[in-house]
Amino acid sequence: MSDTLLKQKANFGTAPVFMTAISTILGAILYLRFGYAVAHTGFIGAISIIIIGHLVTIPTALAVAEIATNRKVQGGGAYYIISRSFGLNIGAAIGIALFLSQAISVAFYVIAFAEAFMPFSKYLLEVYPILEPYSFLMLNKKLIGIFMMLLLSTLMLTKGANIGMNLLYYVVVILFASLIMFFMGKPIEGHNIEDVNFISSVGNPDSFFYVFTIIFPAFTGIAAGLGLSGDLKDPKKSIPKGTLLATAVGIIVYVAVALKLVLSASLEDLAADQLIMSRIAIWGPIIPIGLGCAAISSALGSVMVAPRTLQALGVDEIFPTLTLNSWLSKNKKNTIEPINASIISCVIAFFFVVIGDINLVAEVIAMFFMVTYSAICLISLLEHFSADPSYRPTFRSRWYISLLGAVLSFWLMFKMNPTYAIISVVFMVLIYIYISKYNTSQGGIIKLFKGVLFQLSRQLQIFVRKREYDSADDHWRPFAICVTDVTLEKRDTFDLMRWISHKYGFGTHMHFIEGYLDKESHHTSQKTLSKLHHLAEGSKSKVYLDTIISPSYTSAIAQVIQLASISGKGHNLVVLEFERGKKEKLEQIIKNHYLLKATDLDVCILSSTFRSFGYNKEIHIWISADDYQDSNLEILLGYILLGHKDWENATIKIFSIFLEGTLETEKKRLLDLIRVGRLPISPSNVSLIEKDSEHDFKSIINDKSSVADFTLIGFDEQILQKKGTSYFEGYEKLGNILFVNSMNKKEIK
Repeated sequence: MSDTLLKQKANFGTAPVFMTAISTILGAILYLRFGYAVAHTGFIGAISIIIIGHLVTIPTALAVAEIATNRKVQGGGAYYIISRSFGLNIGAAIGIALFLSQAISVAFYVIAFAEAFMPFSKYLLEVYPILEPYSFLMLNKKLIGIFMMLLLSTLMLTKGANIGMNLLYYVVVILFASLIMFFMGKPIEGHNIEDVNFISSVGNPDSFFYVFTIIFPAFTGIAAGLGLSGDLKDPKKSIPKGTLLATAVGIIVYVAVALKLVLSASLEDLAADQLIMSRIAIWGPIIPIGLGCAAISSALGSVMVAPRTLQALGVDEIFPTLTLNSWLSKNKKNTIEPINASIISCVIAFFFVVIGDINLVAEVIAMFFMVTYSAICLISLLEHFSADPSYRPTFRSRWYISLLGAVLSFWLMFKMNPTYAIISVVFMVLIYIYISKYNTSQGGIIKLFKGVLFQLSRQLQIFVRKREYDSADDHWRPFAICVTDVTLEKRDTFDLMRWISHKYGFGTHMHFIEGYLDKESHHTSQKTLSKLHHLAEGSKSKVYLDTIISPSYTSAIAQVIQLASISGKGHNLVVLEFERGKKEKLEQIIKNHYLLKATDLDVCILSSTFRSFGYNKEIHIWISADDYQDSNLEILLGYILLGHKDWENATIKIFSIFLEGTLETEKKRLLDLIRVGRLPISPSNVSLIEKDSEHDFKSIINDKSSVADFTLIGFDEQILQKKGTSYFEGYEKLGNILFVNSMNKKEIK
């Protein structure tokens, strides 16, 4: 963030945060619309509105307090918190919506002031008949609102936030004085307290969520104080203390006012008279005065906060041109007043004052604030789950409280007004798409979600590992690991690993670098790993890639087979490779087969050739009647390959060489295996070949599978020890071959 705002003097303490928040919470809605809420929803309904509203605002207040004590919250308040957690693009989309809601709030409170001015206008006309020719001006709420907006704009553009804060001290005193006089008042004449029904509401009431929409902006005061973050001496201290105190006081006052209203007036009176509180108060005129002060104070709070949000957007260079960003971030000379951002805020407020519909304005405000609150709670929730060591707030909320706030905010948006909710979400998505075109910075959200995914992966691995030894009846899936030193020269083994790990299992591909670990070899391994990742990105593989530096092939295998799988379970399959015709590598593999046998790992040895995997159209599986373990593993691996798009159109063919007189038995066994295992293999692709004295096994395989793109053949470790390298030789007509040796029985069910 630019230092433009940081170089200016910030001198506000906790009191301005509290007063800005409380003057908005105990604002125009309390005086002008809360009687309407009690009438249309009943006392219990009004309390429900207070509770539901604060189930959103309290988690948000706690989240704000938590986030503010973790980092220095600079200019922009809620926008700064969101953008530094979700990244500038998402932060800007929400920040622009937040700014609009704050600017429109100014209009809302100015319209409310015009309502409060009506009794005073009527009084002046009665006392001073000479003013009668001007009655059309004095009784025109829209004109009064425009005049008030003009006065407010002039004050803010010439005097700035300091005049606002000075006025707030007097306004808050009048607010509490008016409330005290209201509570001291008696019930309206003719109202019998004994007839009070705390559950019932007025006839033909407005819907609960419509009333909630009108009332909810009263509870949004928590964000008002947050917007002064750039003007505070110590935001970490002032924001949580001021915000939480204002929230607590607001709850107490609203519950008390609801009780006083229902005990002092009938539901019909509450619904019909917007200024019913003046008929209850011990001195009636104090209520319009309090309403006027509340409206002015709330308008002052919003008109101080909105420009600072817009200025912060400009400082972060969110808008498409440097000229516009520079203009918006400009301060008034020798002050920290965002003069140009204030002009824009006042213009937007003027527009909505001219509209003059207080309920419409309330709905728009509520919608944008809900999005903001949901985002703040979501940030707190994700920070809890990411367990980032750099996230060390001195005040901590709870993850389930933040979850409640995030979910409830989003749900309430669609309950309040589905159309406005969809419009607001679409509006922000469009802003996000537009900003993303010229601002590629998304580090915040990537970092946050990486932390969450890291913790989720860690917990899942621990969970799986703890239950690994209780999973004897689990269906087999591959947890494969591969060791090779030719990854960058030949892709055969890498391709096989990405096919195995694509859908049904996990794959770890280790590139072997022969040598001893030192600074030079480590540097080489990192460069190699970077190349491997580039290779993986091009193929969109799901293989975990790494390198291993070891003095010999034997030591590399010994190290690798002891590594934990990324799945959280141990490996159960090792893949090795030799290039056909190169005996040296094959001899190394055979020499180290005893290591693999000692760990009970299934072994797959890939014999690669220039034909590679051909056209990925035909897989041949050769099985033996007396070796069910290898046969079943071959069939499972063949099926797993079909799960990758490279092989999705391939055909599996099964071949079995049997001794004379066992044809029917072998055929039935294979067809039953295909049927019970629900394998995608046509019975017509099962071939049974009778062994004769003129042809050996290898000649038969060379003849039948010369056209295959990939061939799987089982091998026996005991025969391997006797025959050595010759066991894998003699298949010159075939493409790539996978020799399979299963150490454990695998059922195909």
